[in-house]
Amino acid sequence: MTTEKRLGIWMDHSNAHLMEFSMTSIDTKTIESKFTHRAKEDSLNRGENVMHNKEQHQQAEYYKNLGDIIRNYEEVVLFGPTDAKTELLNTLRTDHRFEKIKIEVKQTDKMTENQQHAFVRDFFHKHI
Repeated sequence: MTTEKRLGIWMDHSNAHLMEFSMTSIDTKTIESKFTHRAKEDSLNRGENVMHNKEQHQQAEYYKNLGDIIRNYEEVVLFGPTDAKTELLNTLRTDHRFEKIKIEVKQTDKMTENQQHAFVRDFFHKHI
């Protein structure tokens, strides 16, 4: 029997907490979008169009970085309080490399790290 590689990602538009699930532990890494509040203010000062273009480019890069990681897993759950998880899923669905990866999206509120780990543990225990 092979062990499936499982990943839980709590995310919003600025941060993603990646939690690799195993039966013994959950390891967490954080990825941040480069489009910070400060970058947004700087771009706004130069014009709304510049801000929008910069935001789109940096959001696409953020999703690409997450996609590069997700490709290494068989099962992934995306969860969090914003639409970022659905936007990421829609981006991944346009790429045939993600066809065999089981990806689910769940709506949740803001969570502490312990709550995120409990969510991932409960989610994957139900799918074993």
